[in-house]
Amino acid sequence: MKKIAFFDAKTYDIMTFNSVNKDYEIHYFEDKLNINTVILAKGMDAVCAFVNDDVSKKVLDKLDEYGIHLVALRCAGFNNVDIEAAYKKVHIVRVPAYSPYAVAEHAMALLLSLNRKIHKAYLRTREFNFNIQGLTGFDLFGKTVGVIGTGKIGVAFINICKGFGMNVLAYDPFPRNDLDVSYVSVDELVKESDIISLHCPLTNETKHIINKDTISKMKQGVIIVNTSRGALVDSQALLQGLKDKKILGACLDVYEEEANLFFEDNSSEIIQDDILSLLISLPNVIMTSHQGYLTKEALENIAETTLNNITLYFKDEYLENEICYRCKKNPSGCMAKRNKNCF
Repeated sequence: MKKIAFFDAKTYDIMTFNSVNKDYEIHYFEDKLNINTVILAKGMDAVCAFVNDDVSKKVLDKLDEYGIHLVALRCAGFNNVDIEAAYKKVHIVRVPAYSPYAVAEHAMALLLSLNRKIHKAYLRTREFNFNIQGLTGFDLFGKTVGVIGTGKIGVAFINICKGFGMNVLAYDPFPRNDLDVSYVSVDELVKESDIISLHCPLTNETKHIINKDTISKMKQGVIIVNTSRGALVDSQALLQGLKDKKILGACLDVYEEEANLFFEDNSSEIIQDDILSLLISLPNVIMTSHQGYLTKEALENIAETTLNNITLYFKDEYLENEICYRCKKNPSGCMAKRNKNCF
């Protein structure tokens, strides 16, 4: 039976994967994958990693040295992977779609909570304080929402917004022909939107797509929602925009320096990240710990797709969910277009 080293394992991961797994001996490690913990994978046949694991060149070289040539990401994003270093050494597979509705619904939940002060009202009524002073929000109906990224999650969020009667502007370098929205430039989107929601991957082109310059062009009193990747937003610029009252509020499920903080209990620690501490302390910021994907359906889909990716690899079959460096550098030479693996 093949052995899988499963890093950054949480109770819900273990329960879900155990309920789906029938073919593998999974070794669960609470530690995140990095150059200091990669030794735990020695003697295994594959590695399963998550969003904040370090799949850098040094780690990949060690896996190659150990004879491990598969890293199965149980997530969609792969900005934590050096895909160039992996080429011809370690196959990287991912879960491109697990439940776009989970993340989209969480984005709207954050927006509704911040706008209607649900989190504040909950704390008041728990103490039998039924005063509603300071809990005023605004109607979403008729407001303009700018959606950056119109993949599956972005489209799911757009459909929710349309259900609220909102006007939708969208930006994506690859517009969809089947989507009834107005595609505009980033500049026009940030100028015209009352709410801006991010649903794009983190790339060199999208890093800090929300920055000092784009914030300066936004409407007074804009709300920013980020449930994608933390580094899409320049946190220092966001903090300043909130302090200047240019930004009315921020809904965050991700943070650009979250790697050693999120998914852990740091309640007894003094957080050394001053920007994060200040953001959390602001009354117009609501933050969750990268839990947008956390639904029963999404967890099951993640486990099933991850294990299927691993099975395809060991059966030497086509890896439809492989992340291919060759395709990124040379789309015309893409092996996946011929239903062949990257190498």
